[in-house]
Amino acid sequence: MATSYRVSEPVSDSRSDSVARTDANRSVAVWLYVCCALVFAMVVVGGATRLTHSGLSITEWQPIVGTLPPLTDAQWQDAFAKYQLTPEYRQVNGAMTLGEFKGIFWWEYFHRLLGRVIGLVFLIPLIWFTVWRRVPRALALQLLGIFALGAAQGALGWYMVQSGLVDDPRVSPFRLTAHLGLAVLIFAAMLWTALTLRSPPRTEPSVPAQRATRRLAFMFAALVFVMVLSGGLVAGIRAGFAYNTFPLMNGRIVPAEILMLDPAWTNFFWNMATVQFDHRLLALVVVVFALVLWRVLRTTPDMPARAVTGGDALVAMLALQIVLGIATLLYVVPVPLAALHQAGALATVGLALNVAHTLR
Repeated sequence: MATSYRVSEPVSDSRSDSVARTDANRSVAVWLYVCCALVFAMVVVGGATRLTHSGLSITEWQPIVGTLPPLTDAQWQDAFAKYQLTPEYRQVNGAMTLGEFKGIFWWEYFHRLLGRVIGLVFLIPLIWFTVWRRVPRALALQLLGIFALGAAQGALGWYMVQSGLVDDPRVSPFRLTAHLGLAVLIFAAMLWTALTLRSPPRTEPSVPAQRATRRLAFMFAALVFVMVLSGGLVAGIRAGFAYNTFPLMNGRIVPAEILMLDPAWTNFFWNMATVQFDHRLLALVVVVFALVLWRVLRTTPDMPARAVTGGDALVAMLALQIVLGIATLLYVVPVPLAALHQAGALATVGLALNVAHTLR
C-alpha cells in the first residue's frame, strides 16, 4: 500500500523530465477521480433501480446490442412481452401497463448504460496512457486488473438479475450483496491509486504511536466495508421494511424473533429481525471506532495535518450517514432517502480510505 508510482521508473536529473512525470501523474489521477465519480453515480443509480423494483425489467444481457433501447412500438411490445414471462410480472405486477413498464425499464436501462460508459471512460484513456508510456508498467498492469474487475462486475450484475428470472421475483440477496461489494472494491482501488499518484509516501520515519494509528485506520476502513456488505444484505431481504422504529425494535433492544429460524445460522442471512439488528449493532461499533480513531489522530504527536483534517471529515460524514440511516428506517425506505443513504455509505468508504492513505 505504500507504493509510489512516481519512482517506479528510472529518475532523470532533468527538470523537464520531472515536470513531465508530475504532469503525467496528475493527468492519470484526474482521470481516475472522474472514474470514481462515475462509479459513485453507478452505485446510487443501482440503488434507485433496486428501490423502484426496476432491476428485472430487462430480461436479456446484450452488452453490445443492448446499448440501444426500444425505438419503435413493436420493439417496446416485444420487450414488454419478455418481461411478462418473468415471475415478477406473473406474481407481482400482473396489472402493469406498457406505460408503467417503460418507467421501470428506463431505470434499468440507464443503470446498464452507465456501466457501459464507465467501461469506455476507463478503457480508452488506459490504452492511450499505456501506448504513450504515461504510466509505468507496474501501474498499467494494476489498472488493467481494475478493468478486469469492472468486466467481472458486469457479469456479476447479470448473474444477480438471472436469480430473479426463474422462480422467485426477487434477486438473490447474496448475489446483490456481492454485486455491491465488488462495486465498492473497484471504487476503492481506483481512489487509492489516484491518491497515491497525487500524494507520495511519507519520507520521515514514523514513531510506534503513528504506526499503531495506521493499523487502526486500515482496520476501520475494513470495518466500514463490512458495514456496507451488511447494508447490502438488509436491502437484499428487504429488512428495512420491518421494525421501523428507533432505537428500539418493536419495543425491545433485542427483538424476540432474533433466533426464530432453525437452524440458528440461517437467522443471520434470512431473518429480517437478525439482519437488521446486526446492521444496527455494526453501526454502533463503527461510530465508537470512528470516535476512537478521531481522538487518536488529534492526540498523536506529529500526525500529518491531512490525516487530522481527514478524520474530522470522516466523523462528520459518518454522523450524517447515521442520520440518513435512521430517517430511512423511520420513513419506511423512501427512494430518495434510501438512495442518499447508499451514497453516504460510499462516501464514508472514500473518507476512511483517505485517512488510511495519509498514514501509509
